[in-house]
Amino acid sequence: MPGPGSLIIIAIIALLVFGPKKLPEIGKAFGSSLREFKNATKGLVDDDDVKKAEVQKVEDKKEELK
Repeated sequence: MPGPGSLIIIAIIALLVFGPKKLPEIGKAFGSSLREFKNATKGLVDDDDVKKAEVQKVEDKKEELK
């Protein structure tokens, strides 16, 4: 994990490359992309939980029939 000094150097380089007007737009785009990725990942985990519950119901029904 980079230390605080490394992060400051990266921030200065980003400021020089993109300029002060463009950095907020880049940060906003990055944040919305990260939020969308998080929501998509959460949806996948929720889908897995639903499938596990359905499989458990089927197994329970099989046990009842025996």
